[in-house]
Amino acid sequence: MARKILIPTDGSDYSKTALEYGIYIAKYLEARLIGMNVVDVKIVQGPLFSDIAFYSGMPAYYEFLPRIEEALNKRGDTILKAFEDRCRETRTPVEVKKVTGLIDEMIVEEGKKADWILLAQRGEHYHLTTGGLLGSTAGSVVRKSRTPVMVTPAEFKEIESMGIAYDGSPPADHALKMAAELSKKARWPLTTITVCDDSKMAAELTRKVEDFLEPYEIDNEMIILSGKADREIAKYIEEGAVELMVMGAHSHVRLRDLFLGSTTTHVIRSSRIPVFVIH
Repeated sequence: MARKILIPTDGSDYSKTALEYGIYIAKYLEARLIGMNVVDVKIVQGPLFSDIAFYSGMPAYYEFLPRIEEALNKRGDTILKAFEDRCRETRTPVEVKKVTGLIDEMIVEEGKKADWILLAQRGEHYHLTTGGLLGSTAGSVVRKSRTPVMVTPAEFKEIESMGIAYDGSPPADHALKMAAELSKKARWPLTTITVCDDSKMAAELTRKVEDFLEPYEIDNEMIILSGKADREIAKYIEEGAVELMVMGAHSHVRLRDLFLGSTTTHVIRSSRIPVFVIH
């Protein structure tokens, strides 16, 4: 299981919720949290500042670069100090780091050194985007990272049970293994949800799951749903039966939908509980 959990933080309310989930989960796994703040190079090196300077008659924006960088670094230090203080308050092992670069790329790169990435569903600049999660930092990290990524919602809620969306694909098999290990470690009952209109295939998937989970000796329930995968999984989450959903990054091509292109993205965007994505 996870020994190091990377939590990128920008000081937003969403990232504070991510930290609360990190603290909560770390106690079950005896894990260390790594708080990371990224000084975004796009803010200080992007075309916006140079355009403003050019059209307003201001001095070239690079003259302001040291001040901008200094302000961003001070802000990052303040955010990390609050992160560290909260961890120490709850006696959670912690380390913090500040890096400079493109936010999503730095999270993916630093995530290679951790076992999990725990990332807020939305960041401080969410209101500036037009497409919701798709194309944002969270969406980019989920697509690019090969480290498991847990995306957390706006509000914290204690986890008492968990679900896994299972379709028989290799990523789903990896997700099932992770879910089984986490269920056993944290003693959270597991519900396996399969969306399939083919009764024969549904029976095969049920047997596959039951055979795999038997050695783990965990509390597991199988649910077979019919319909469109993203809608059915999102609906199941809305019903409040579980407090954590585990998913593979994409589904088997036989089932037509690519999870990363539709189902996973839709579920993460709309979910009010953490969604744990496994490649």
